[in-house]
Amino acid sequence: MKTFRLQIITPDKILYDGDAVQLTARTTEGDVGILAGHTRYAAILKTGALYVYFENGETRTAAVAGGALKVSDEKTTVITTAAEWAEEIDADWAERSRQDALAKIAASHNMPDRQERANLKLQRALNRLRVSGKDPRPLQTPKKK
Repeated sequence: MKTFRLQIITPDKILYDGDAVQLTARTTEGDVGILAGHTRYAAILKTGALYVYFENGETRTAAVAGGALKVSDEKTTVITTAAEWAEEIDADWAERSRQDALAKIAASHNMPDRQERANLKLQRALNRLRVSGKDPRPLQTPKKK
């Protein structure tokens, strides 16, 4: 299969910069699959899982905290505030973050700004737990095209 150049970038690091066969991501409009030769495209990413398929048949999953996806003629770029491969996620830390977010939600009565931030923190923690496999609700890995 044909490959394309993929970059996954956060403010702190470049998570990946290399070739891929397919990328599947969750956007605000639904799931999107990117293959080599995809038309130019841009979308806003939701907090969720990012699936990267490689020429050797390997698939890697990353947890991303929202962001943007851009497909150009030269490469596909994912820009996100945070991203990590499933096998690198510290599930204990994610669980502590989930508990902290729940406590902040409970304590944020009549404070919409604080409640919104706590809900976002909870979404990120739950996503990290799901991607790491430590959440009882398993991810459904999309099939490679």
